[in-house]
Amino acid sequence: MSPAIALAFLPLVVTLLVRYRHHFRLLMHTVLLRSLRNCLSGLRIEERAFSYVLTHALPGDPGHIVTTLDHWSSCCEYLGHMGPIKGQIVTRLVEEKAPVCVLELGTYCGYSTLLIARALPPGGRLLTVERDPHTAAVAEKFIRLAGLDERMVELVVGSSEEVIPHLRTQHGLSRVELVLLAHRPRYYLRDLQLLEAHALLSSGATVLADHVLFPGAPRFLQYAKSCGHYRCRLHHTNLPDFPAIKDGIAQLTYAGPG
Repeated sequence: MSPAIALAFLPLVVTLLVRYRHHFRLLMHTVLLRSLRNCLSGLRIEERAFSYVLTHALPGDPGHIVTTLDHWSSCCEYLGHMGPIKGQIVTRLVEEKAPVCVLELGTYCGYSTLLIARALPPGGRLLTVERDPHTAAVAEKFIRLAGLDERMVELVVGSSEEVIPHLRTQHGLSRVELVLLAHRPRYYLRDLQLLEAHALLSSGATVLADHVLFPGAPRFLQYAKSCGHYRCRLHHTNLPDFPAIKDGIAQLTYAGPG
């Protein structure tokens, strides 16, 4: 490429860098810096987060563990977790709906798992599903450090596509009253339709879906709004520690199959 052509593209490159500077910064934290730290420490980010929490949080206190994770993500390494603003929305809705049985798809480090578990009514049960066995192993440590036993929180390792059809027979989940989709947005629609096909959603069940604006789940939102089975509401938020990047949590209320 000649210098003249390169110079002609310079204004476009500068414009893109300025317009998407927050996204480039996010990319740097979640890919470049994280990969470098993984290589240098020999540990994954979830393991480094657990090491910090283990020495700074109060065992048996889910709220303090959640707050410690927020502090670590803001001041040490960007974790990419749900964060306090979205966490308040989820906590409020769990407290309002008081579900006896909750399903979470995408445990990650267990942040939202702890939020949901501490907001459950007495006798409430949470089943959380994580595809990656290494991530699940760390999440299990967070959950047990918080003092939550397997009667309240059960962690299942496996892909949501494989786990959902067997929730009733293998895990005793006949109906769920609240679902949190927090794994990969491109799987939201598939998994919602699997829950419908296996009649796992109670009438009036609440389905919460994170990251529906960034990176986005347009097909999921389109289906939820047009299929006639749901009342939809969107809670506008942003990414934790990246307020300029807009995101949202979708809240669906299931009206039933008819």
